[in-house]
Amino acid sequence: MERESGCCSFFTLTATPGEDLISLDISVDPAREAVLDALAARTAASQESP
Repeated sequence: MERESGCCSFFTLTATPGEDLISLDISVDPAREAVLDALAARTAASQESP
């Protein structure tokens, strides 16, 4: 999170510890929504089975 915050300071990163995993919430201001949407789409595509 620290490295990503330094690279992309327009992200707001919030980690929430859970019992078995850590949840990471990422938010941006409206002017940067397209960047976050593109990253989310890329992540979803990489998790699809072939």
